[in-house]
Amino acid sequence: MGVSLTRAAQWTTASSGTGKLELTPMNESLLKEILSFVEQFSSQHPQEAEHVFEEPLQWSTTLVASDFKTDYDISDSDVKSNEKDGEGHPLLQLSPPTVYVRSFSQLSKLVHLADDKKLEEVQACLEENRDPVVKILGPSSTSVQEKEEVKDEGEDSEVKVKLFLLLQNIDNQLLSKCLQEVAGQVMLDPSAVQNEVELLKHLCSEGEKRVLKSVRYTSDYIFSNGCRAPPWRQVHGEICYLVIEPCDTETLYITWSTAGVFLNGGIKQEGEESGYERTSDVYKDLVTLLKSRSAHFAENINKQDLAVQELPSTQKIQHVESVDAGEQGQPQRSYEQQEKNVHEKWRQQHTLNKAGGEKKYEPCPRWKNLGLMSPCGKAEEKKASKSSGEGKSGEIQKRKLGTGAKSKMKAEFSVSSLPGRLSSQKIKTPAGSMPADAFSESSSESEEEEEQPERRPESNTDLPSEYWQIQKLVKYLKGGDQTATVLTLCAMMDFNLMQETCQLAIRDVGGLEVLINLLDTDEVKCKIGSLKILRKISHNVQIRRAIVDMGGLQSIVKILDSPDKDLKALAAETIANVARFRRARRTVRQYGGIKKLVKLLDCVPNLANLTANQEKDVEVARCGALALWSCSKSTKNKEAIRKAGGIPLLGRLLKSPHENMLIPVVGTLQECASEESYRVAIQTEGMIKDLVKNLSSDNDELQMHCASAIFKCAEDKLTRDLVRKYKGLQPLVSLLSKANNKQLLAAATGAIWKCSISMENVAKFQEYRALETLVGLLTDQPEEVLVNVVGALGEFAMIPANKATIRQCGGIKSLVNLLTGTNQALLVNVTKAVGACATDLDNMAIIDQLDGVRLVWSLLKNPSADVQSSAAWALCPCIKNAKDAGEMVRSLVGGLELIVNLLKSTNNEVLASICAAIAKIAKDKENLAVLTDHGVVPLLAKLTNTTDDRLRRHLAEAIGHCCMWGSNRASFGDAGAVAPLVRYLKSKDKAVHQSTALALYQLSKDPNNCITMHEKGVVKPLIYIMGSEDETLQEAAAGCVRNIRLLALANRKALLFY
Repeated sequence: MGVSLTRAAQWTTASSGTGKLELTPMNESLLKEILSFVEQFSSQHPQEAEHVFEEPLQWSTTLVASDFKTDYDISDSDVKSNEKDGEGHPLLQLSPPTVYVRSFSQLSKLVHLADDKKLEEVQACLEENRDPVVKILGPSSTSVQEKEEVKDEGEDSEVKVKLFLLLQNIDNQLLSKCLQEVAGQVMLDPSAVQNEVELLKHLCSEGEKRVLKSVRYTSDYIFSNGCRAPPWRQVHGEICYLVIEPCDTETLYITWSTAGVFLNGGIKQEGEESGYERTSDVYKDLVTLLKSRSAHFAENINKQDLAVQELPSTQKIQHVESVDAGEQGQPQRSYEQQEKNVHEKWRQQHTLNKAGGEKKYEPCPRWKNLGLMSPCGKAEEKKASKSSGEGKSGEIQKRKLGTGAKSKMKAEFSVSSLPGRLSSQKIKTPAGSMPADAFSESSSESEEEEEQPERRPESNTDLPSEYWQIQKLVKYLKGGDQTATVLTLCAMMDFNLMQETCQLAIRDVGGLEVLINLLDTDEVKCKIGSLKILRKISHNVQIRRAIVDMGGLQSIVKILDSPDKDLKALAAETIANVARFRRARRTVRQYGGIKKLVKLLDCVPNLANLTANQEKDVEVARCGALALWSCSKSTKNKEAIRKAGGIPLLGRLLKSPHENMLIPVVGTLQECASEESYRVAIQTEGMIKDLVKNLSSDNDELQMHCASAIFKCAEDKLTRDLVRKYKGLQPLVSLLSKANNKQLLAAATGAIWKCSISMENVAKFQEYRALETLVGLLTDQPEEVLVNVVGALGEFAMIPANKATIRQCGGIKSLVNLLTGTNQALLVNVTKAVGACATDLDNMAIIDQLDGVRLVWSLLKNPSADVQSSAAWALCPCIKNAKDAGEMVRSLVGGLELIVNLLKSTNNEVLASICAAIAKIAKDKENLAVLTDHGVVPLLAKLTNTTDDRLRRHLAEAIGHCCMWGSNRASFGDAGAVAPLVRYLKSKDKAVHQSTALALYQLSKDPNNCITMHEKGVVKPLIYIMGSEDETLQEAAAGCVRNIRLLALANRKALLFY
């Protein structure tokens, strides 16, 4: 239900979240299949049916309360299932017109209850939950390949894995069925399309008759139905994609579909999914489109001796709905987007001529699984494999490296692979034999590094002499014997290989393939020379992608097992450079690279006198740490490092006296400290002491990584105490003086923020005058620094004396100015700090003068729930300490209506903070009257069934204060708020008891409420509470019991005397 919905289903609009399923036979077939799957799920998979979804599926239903049976708790129009999840949420909840479902068992029951409206319910559910798999299993399971993401510990994970496989299976079935239907629906004949393209290719000849520069397909793979478009685009009638270079205008990227021909957003090559949207009108054929776009083509086409056959138009095209790639074809980032330039195209043509014009294209594994391998595709595969053994350069290389290398060489030296693309002769591992997590990766991992546009001279005459000299050396490298190879490698290293021109020169002439293939030989000198070059040129983003595409990373990982320590060090350092993007990190893990790199860390780095052999071990460990640092940006790699035993080895290396060793070690630790298992290990392995020690280093980069590691670990109280114990607070404060190094400043302020959560640390920070320095950093700093500085000030302001210090240093004005920003993390911290400062009357006067309350109130409109709740909490002390709070609140136009509407939020933290704010606002009678008019009573009453103690406390407080106006007490009783409040007295939180007792006391002033309380057994817990040491709680409980008793006495008198 993931891929099939986004790629196969037909939607009325391309905007995310707003599209509706069209009334088409294909969509009807999809809905029936999904309905059948849901109806039978509970009976066929009872264990998986009870699994609670990560998020509820919700949609507008046509069902009403009367449609439900006895298994549900029905209250007026609302319906709740008796079954609940671990947090007390009902697995099915109906609040007309919206229904919330949290398990397949309830989903099956609801479908059965819908009777003849089953299909409508399924359609509504899918339209409002465009990616249901994410809500069922969580965001880590968005890719149908990412099975590893759900492999946690415990019995629940096993059910989750089974459920994932079931959903993946139904997804594949739906996609297969759609493709079978589409296969017979292509209106234009793909063979006729091919004929016209071939005719146009004849017009690309040189000379006066030249009409076009080039015409080519984006993919040479042909499916069994003759289409070249991928299956999920075929369902939209698309046949193939072309890239055409006219002589007088820019390159055209064209889609040929059953509806006609049109320009797309820029599909330049196979596998790219970011440009399927239509960007032009639709034309009946290709020639018509080219005539409209190229004056040169239109003028010269009729002069050609070769007649161009125009395909007959099947229909008059008036309008074709545009297709949004983000909806209909899920966008993926291409690895080769900027590879197209003049030099590349010349080399591609040269390549095809040398290789006989043949190139091997393989469909992705998903197509193979769906049985989409065409006969012609298999024939091409056999042909490509046959020709791959006949490369002349491979034979030359075998001769020059001796007989010992012949078994390992695979005739892979070829100039025929384009840079940035997979070499047609060098495919290390077939798709079918990839490991299980071949295409999965951490959802929390950072995105691919941004591709840098390739800057190349306009003509060959602008290239420096080094470019041509390196190209000559590469030719010698291909044709020389073993000695010549080593000498050539040495000569290449004399050039400045960190210069981009030299790097691209090696790539452009096919030198990368040669260097990578040298890694598979038995000659150590050749391997060392090759790795020394690869280590330097892999700093180039395009080079490292090309290395991965050619399968070079697998060869480099194998070298980590070599007995030669120099080789291992060079291989690890090269991996450190290459593994800077997601696909490379995944490849390292798949081929066992993580375990091998962890083994390299095993050395004794802190001895005073090291032997030559031990020094080599230390250098190998340093390079291994560099590689692990690059790989640790992947969540799965972090776990792999931990399982391989990397934590204690990193802890041992952390004691090294050498900065060049410490920087990659600490860098790896701070990267991994985002995982709780690492934070615990850093504590237990005694690494905090070493991190604190290195804060006093003279190296800024080392200080930054140490501070960053403490920042991430100091969420835990024990870590904060250890930092104080080892005297790490003063070095952190001293780092604030290095304000010019923004990365170091961000790390230091972050560590201070988290350490200041403990008040004992705040006291120490006061001794070092950290507060005054932090206030000075509130201006002219990047947001990542401001977030941390303001967070720290919010913690400092918990101590009354510090509030005055912040005011005296001018911090209040700076904080209020930051309320106008847009960074959500910053807004959360700023509102918290403003709220903490507002508890001081002098501070509050300044905040009010600067219009700070209005700015905080306006943040209630922010879409972030965290910002909303933080702003509402900040309003509480502002309202409490403002000089004329009632008038101030009324002066905010629409403010009270905004507060009341937020009671409809589904976030408990937002609800609790809003209830707390309402309790403060309602102390003013006029404001309470306005709140009542806006419907605050029924909304508060609706929340009373919550099990969240924090929300219960503030909700009861709000209800108690809202009882002070008109008939609100009776209204709360009529809305059913009294009975749930009685249950609050069973809570273990004394704060809940206090606010509840006060609310019950106010509600008990209404006779009907007293009756409800007595029926629900309120007297006994109230009598127990009357024994509390809290006088306020005693009085409220006693007052409530008194009112109940007075009503009983009045009732008895009425019975006796009337």
